[in-house]
Amino acid sequence: MDLAGLCLKAGVKNLSTVFLMTDAQVADEKFLVLINDLLASGEIPDLYSDDEVENIINNVRNEVKSQGLVDNRENCWKFFVNRVRRQLKVTLCFSPVGNKLRVRSRKFPAIVNCTAIDWFHEWPRQALESVSLRFLQNTEGIEPTVKQSISKFMAFVHTSVNQMSQSYLSNERRYNYTTPKSFLEFIRLYQSLLRRNGEELKSKMERLENGLLKLHSTSAQVDGLKAKLAAQEGELRQKNDDADKLIQVVGIETDKVSREKAVADEEERRVALIMLEVKQKQKDCEEDLAKAEPALTAAQAALNTLNKTNLTELKSFGAPPPAVSNVSAAVMTLTAPGGRVPKDRSWKAAKITMAKVDGFLDSLINFDKENIPESCLKAIRPYLQDPEFRPEFVATKSYAAAGLCSWVINIVRFYEVFCDVEPKRQALSRATADLTAAQENLAAIKAKITHLNENLAKLTAKFEKATADKLKCQQEAEVTAGTISLANRLVGGLASENVRWAEAVQNFRHQESKLCGDILLTTAFVSYLGFFTKRYRQSLMDGTWRPYLSRLEVPIPVTPTLDPLRMLTDDADVAAWQNQGLPADRMSTENATILLSCERWPLMVDPQLQGSKWIKNKYGKNLQVTQIGQKGYLQTLERALEAGDMVLIENLEESVDPVLGPLLGREVIKKGRFIKIGDKECEYNPRFRLILHTKLANPHYQPELQAQATLINFTVTRDGLEDQLLAAVVSMERPDLEQLKSDLTKQQNGFKITLKTLEDNLLSRLSSASGNFLGDMALVENLETTKQTAAEVEKKKVQRGGIPESTSSHPVLGSSHLLGGAFDNSTPWKSDEH
Repeated sequence: MDLAGLCLKAGVKNLSTVFLMTDAQVADEKFLVLINDLLASGEIPDLYSDDEVENIINNVRNEVKSQGLVDNRENCWKFFVNRVRRQLKVTLCFSPVGNKLRVRSRKFPAIVNCTAIDWFHEWPRQALESVSLRFLQNTEGIEPTVKQSISKFMAFVHTSVNQMSQSYLSNERRYNYTTPKSFLEFIRLYQSLLRRNGEELKSKMERLENGLLKLHSTSAQVDGLKAKLAAQEGELRQKNDDADKLIQVVGIETDKVSREKAVADEEERRVALIMLEVKQKQKDCEEDLAKAEPALTAAQAALNTLNKTNLTELKSFGAPPPAVSNVSAAVMTLTAPGGRVPKDRSWKAAKITMAKVDGFLDSLINFDKENIPESCLKAIRPYLQDPEFRPEFVATKSYAAAGLCSWVINIVRFYEVFCDVEPKRQALSRATADLTAAQENLAAIKAKITHLNENLAKLTAKFEKATADKLKCQQEAEVTAGTISLANRLVGGLASENVRWAEAVQNFRHQESKLCGDILLTTAFVSYLGFFTKRYRQSLMDGTWRPYLSRLEVPIPVTPTLDPLRMLTDDADVAAWQNQGLPADRMSTENATILLSCERWPLMVDPQLQGSKWIKNKYGKNLQVTQIGQKGYLQTLERALEAGDMVLIENLEESVDPVLGPLLGREVIKKGRFIKIGDKECEYNPRFRLILHTKLANPHYQPELQAQATLINFTVTRDGLEDQLLAAVVSMERPDLEQLKSDLTKQQNGFKITLKTLEDNLLSRLSSASGNFLGDMALVENLETTKQTAAEVEKKKVQRGGIPESTSSHPVLGSSHLLGGAFDNSTPWKSDEH
């Protein structure tokens, strides 16, 4: 909300309102003209347009009347102004550092004359101790008396940095400030690092102790494996003998089956030939019988013409014609029982035969046409030879007699054909019998073969099982032998590690006992020393803080030769940073460690742009780079803040855009979810990380900003300059040597990184291994690779000489910021300048 809106809120709505303005929000000194008018008179001239003034007057008119005043324009406006002065409280937060406040007080006298000045001095030593002790009360694992000593040391660190900052300003003309917020961040970082390092230390000890336990049990397991291998070899010999015996039995049974299969194949071929013969004879019989079929059909058709009526009619003939009597005589001859042809075949005798018409007709239908006696055939031939013995002729005399005539003729014809086929039928019958016998024999042989195959299958399965058991036993023996070999390699390879790890566990326990003091010194290093040069860092660390620790009445456990870098990083990390472009000198490594360990936003003072180059190489595409004032930079920040990305803001000036104030101060609102950037509330992702950068050689940042950020001095050091000058000289004189040196340095750094990774993997595998870990080929190979890599690292260490004389000008260059911006040239050095 702007000033006009705040005045409306206070003067019209009668709401108590506070207008808070800090140094960082004064983007232009012209803003203070308005503030001066507001403080002096309660109003700002020309703040509202005429229409807005009329609207204000109308809104307060009724309240003016209620006060018993005339509601004219003048009284209404005075009422509004008086209420603004009463309800709107203006709070200005200005830093007393420098001449800025003095100048403002002269130019804008209302800032002094119309305000109550509340001057916040530095916290006294006692307050610092009290606050730090209050925060340390909930910290576990530290004795109460030691906590008091820690609070005293924290207060001493803060005040000693204040004193050193004054010397720093006098000698180096660099401004470094400490504030109460810096002190609170110091305490918070200490608690965070103490908790994190304590957990890491316990994790490392557990891994090493588990690894040692595994190593101690390895020798005993190897002896057991040797005994197991001897038993497995004996069992393997027995299984080999059993398998050899079974293979002989299987061979014999296989021969039996082969012989029986040969017999069966021969019998199967014989059955096939017989079957072909039977089929041919069956075909011939069927063809011959087919020839008799018409006669049989005709006979049946003739019978179908007979019925009780026409037979009765035939029987009623008293003296039939000779053709009819011959038909009846022929029927009596053909149907004579047992082949005894009656002598009396007269019409009278025929009538007796046909006396029972139904029985006579049934006898004809059921006549055994396939077995006619020879005597009957002989006796009937004369009738068949009679020219009048034809159905057509007989039909002229009697329809029933014609049917009987046709039946006799066709039955005789059928029988004659049937008699011709009978030998063939008998031959077919014999062949069929032979086929049945051969098939039964073949079935018996096949059943025998099936039985033999079943026995052979059982023997084969038994043999296969014996073979599988033998192979399994052989594989187990090979695995055991391989495990013994791996175990021997593991024991041999870790013989030196056993001692080293045991020592490391003791060292870790020793570190754990001194962790609260080591982390305390490390936290002071990260929190306060980033902006100092090397000389001042050493002076504070070794000449001020360490001696004070030794003078404490209740000593704080601390490692006498502690290197803060060892608490925060290792060789592998440093090697990786150098491969990413970080100079190899100690100062640069300290700066990188502080940047990655501090919890406040880091602000790199980087006139030579070496820190910026390293950060860009380290994070690559995961880093978003922008500048204040660049088009769309606020949108970049908003997107990164919500997505949890990392942002580098380059080329900061001494004054920072007030819009960034809430972000720099991490002013999270609405239950820790949003940060306001300008007029927009952006969701805050805890993964978001901000890195600030300036290429000013000697910036003067106000205490407010230094409280919100950790300043880190990336100005090139003597050691870093030496390396770069050496590279420049060698690249001109011997470019091949410079390239070789660069390649070897990267290779050595790569070895360190690889070695650290392999050692971590080895420890992780060994400590987490369960069961029979001796057979873990990857574990042993990892161990051997680690040792081989370590040996290669030792062999390929790069030896380099110094050229101190090449940096003789460095004291002048390092202090060039004292001479002005014209000498703040950034490296790299160009060859055409030498």
